[in-house]
Amino acid sequence: MIDKTVATAKEAVADIPDGSTLAVGGFGLCGIPSALIQALLDDGTTDLEVVSNNCGVDDWGLGLLLAEHRIAKMISSYVGENKEFARQFLSGELEVELTPQGTLAEKLRAGGAGIPAFFTPAGVGTQIATGGLPRRYAADGSVAVASEPKEVRTFDDAEYVLERSLRPDFALVHAAKGDRHGNLVFHAAAMNFNPLAAMAGRITIAEVEELVEPGELDPGQVHCPGIFVQRVVHAPGVEKRIERRTVAAAAAGASAGTGSGEGNAR
Repeated sequence: MIDKTVATAKEAVADIPDGSTLAVGGFGLCGIPSALIQALLDDGTTDLEVVSNNCGVDDWGLGLLLAEHRIAKMISSYVGENKEFARQFLSGELEVELTPQGTLAEKLRAGGAGIPAFFTPAGVGTQIATGGLPRRYAADGSVAVASEPKEVRTFDDAEYVLERSLRPDFALVHAAKGDRHGNLVFHAAAMNFNPLAAMAGRITIAEVEELVEPGELDPGQVHCPGIFVQRVVHAPGVEKRIERRTVAAAAAGASAGTGSGEGNAR
């Protein structure tokens, strides 16, 4: 078996050229490959087309690349936490392909499974199917680029819309554990989109918090087999931010400041 480890995140992303398509795992700020994103930022890579559930927040995750105008297009399902994202989209600086969340997940999974397209009921009867959904605005606020109509077909008396799968040039994912052969274990909410992004990428780069030797992982606990992963970089102690912190109200009669203070992260 091949040892797929590379020494640094910088080395891992060094050959990602301008204009690449990237699938990026994670959900909100949970399980995002922050070390690899920072390495891309430092490397100056630009004109990227990024497939990710969301685009981070204004000062973290993919939001760092967005703030430097390194992203030309986003294929996403949720973009509501990033004011710069909204500004760039509405001003015509950024192209956005809004995609239902389940459809986005299946586009990645199907791409990784070698399925070029599939039919889904999600979006039937909306602009997802009929077209006309704004993808890029002009500077004057008019729609410069709109989505095209998609094929709709009837199966068993129900309508389904045809969606093309995704096969990005690269995928960046974050795992709690990984071995030198690329077998990965994700933790909790980091399971969202990371395994699917890893499957879909033609070249998948995984940052792992804990790097273990081959044979140390229980095969029954592996979430993503190493066949889908080409590079592994050890990234211990990465910063984990909380997107929205929720603090419980103090109990009646309790002194001020005794709330738990624990955050609730997506």
